Amino acid sequence: MAFAAVTVTALAAGTAVTRAGETPAATGAAALSPPAATGAAAATPGGGARPAAADARASKPAKARKASKARDRARTASGPSKHTDATAVGYFQERVTAKAAKRVTDIRTVGNYLRIYTDLPDTAHNSKAALELCKRGKEYLVEEKGERSPVVFVQAEYGQNGNPVLANILGPGDHSCRLTYPKPK
Repeated sequence: MAFAAVTVTALAAGTAVTRAGETPAATGAAALSPPAATGAAAATPGGGARPAAADARASKPAKARKASKARDRARTASGPSKHTDATAVGYFQERVTAKAAKRVTDIRTVGNYLRIYTDLPDTAHNSKAALELCKRGKEYLVEEKGERSPVVFVQAEYGQNGNPVLANILGPGDHSCRLTYPKPK
């Protein structure tokens, strides 16, 4: 049994296999320049540098990037999504102080549950902004939606633990928006 001599050339970005006497171009393997192989910035026609990450984004179609961004926004509640309650957003823009309102990233309603997503850090338990948003959320559900048993969650920005709760109302027996369990730090 005869074996053909094969040369394997390892590059930082991949591997090229050539037969004895052939060059990478002859086999159809792409020749990589050192910057692209190491993940460093690649030169652009204008003479500037373009990061390798920009090359990866440029290869992804704009429609796919937009859909991916929308999924991320819906998953992390970092902005309006298909789940946003437009009526609640309008209510909050009219009745909440500007300081608290600018912290809101999304508002979602499911049944008698109202979730107010914010850009507040997860250490802002029972903060002034979180308590005001919770109070206004309860008013919205009772006055605008006619709920007799409102449930409101004011949630922190998306992090390792998802969107932690900063303040809440858990039904008709709960009169304070203060978070009691787990004990805030």
